[in-house]
Amino acid sequence: MASLNLCRPLLPGSREAQWKHLGMKAYARITEPMVRDGGTLRPASWDEALDRAAAALASARERGGERHFGTFSCSKATNEVNYVAQKFARAVVHSNNVDSCNRT
Repeated sequence: MASLNLCRPLLPGSREAQWKHLGMKAYARITEPMVRDGGTLRPASWDEALDRAAAALASARERGGERHFGTFSCSKATNEVNYVAQKFARAVVHSNNVDSCNRT
């Protein structure tokens, strides 16, 4: 007997629908952080990946974060997610470059 998950229709925009055209299941996604070493990606621990991300953000901020960093948010995201995105850009990186696809 098939499970209910296998019988439900694929809704447009769902994760399953996004991968269906490639013949892939949702479980084929990357499940661990990846970092780039010498141009190639390799698996890394969460601590290493977050340390690298923090270092890159700090570097962008030192070079003039307001000019080198921006965020682009989605109109389909919740107000809370959009608020966090703009708050991060303004409070952490000191950038007012915040935009969304609402106006396109």
